[in-house]
Amino acid sequence: MVLSRFFREYRLGPRERATVAETIYSVLRKKNLYSYLAQHGSGPLERRLAILGFSAERDFLLGALTDQEKDWLARCDQVRAEDLMELHRHNLPQWLVEPLKAQLGDDFWPLVQGLNAPAGLDMRVNTLKDKRADVQKELSKSGLKTVATPYSPWGLRLADKSQLGKLDAFTRGAIEVQDEGSQLLALLVDAKRGEMVVDFCAGAGGKTLALGATMRNTGRLYAFDTSGHRLDALKPRLARSGLSNVHPVAIAHERDDRIKRLAGKIDRVLVDAPCSGLGTLRRNPDLKWRQNPKAIEELVAKQTAILHSASRLLKPGGRLVYATCSVLQQENEAIAQAFGAAHTEFEPLDSAPLLTQLGVEHAPSLCAGPYLRLWPHRHHTDGFFAAVWQKKA
Repeated sequence: MVLSRFFREYRLGPRERATVAETIYSVLRKKNLYSYLAQHGSGPLERRLAILGFSAERDFLLGALTDQEKDWLARCDQVRAEDLMELHRHNLPQWLVEPLKAQLGDDFWPLVQGLNAPAGLDMRVNTLKDKRADVQKELSKSGLKTVATPYSPWGLRLADKSQLGKLDAFTRGAIEVQDEGSQLLALLVDAKRGEMVVDFCAGAGGKTLALGATMRNTGRLYAFDTSGHRLDALKPRLARSGLSNVHPVAIAHERDDRIKRLAGKIDRVLVDAPCSGLGTLRRNPDLKWRQNPKAIEELVAKQTAILHSASRLLKPGGRLVYATCSVLQQENEAIAQAFGAAHTEFEPLDSAPLLTQLGVEHAPSLCAGPYLRLWPHRHHTDGFFAAVWQKKA
């Protein structure tokens, strides 16, 4: 938000905008390290942090520094990673380190590297309008080289963050920006033609659009969210997508009367629950500094309540998918296990065979036990979790 406001006030070219943005993101990713190194320099702290995080050519940077700043930066460059304390290497808040170490063991440091690396740009091809191979050829003619995402059958990946807004493929709704992991969540719902489907926490509607395409623009797809502002952001995307089966509905809370009227009538429900977002640190490095243990506890209570209410919508035989973009077991496996224990009318389903049946290659490598478990360092997606149940007949 701060960057957007800054760019509105100062007219910069695309190269300058990218440099400013990446410098800010670099400082947020490595705040522990840069704050430590900045203690030993002189001048305003903000300037020292910006020098350390500067993302463009080093010669350009050196041309703007004093001799004293150049000497300090040279000393910083000589610091070896193996000589640093752990907190200056992992660049995470300490409350987050122990649960991740306990969960991942030796894989903790590869995860750190994955979370602190910039993310590429994934797109979902709107299969209602186009085929992936055709869109890939079209983008190539526009000078954009893409590769097919290795797991999602709908995805294309760009190496850099190119501007897509003026491309014909974007304006006509053939592509939408969406991380491959998010695409896999929508795929796991397996919404079919003519069904009644609910995206319970739709937000700006990325997964809603994917679900609508799998339904081939038939049936009825409800997009619920407590934020009318977020649902408003869905409207132009809907117009581009060509979908007419989507019904955005602003609700007051998870117990809203409009939800109660649909109880027992829905074929598929996706609960992409509000979460810490700690699986998206490649894109949102500020989140690790804004979350805290108390906030996580509050989210867990909210996630539990939302999943309980959403489960009431399912008809016998219906599918329920609970998902987050968090890496914490507290928001993921713990929620799923508690729900399963409290709701014996729901039978857990294994994600791997479901994804295999849907054409996802190497699906077992994406799963841990019955759950979908995506990691930035293993799968080059954001960190995602999903659990699946079927309501017993």
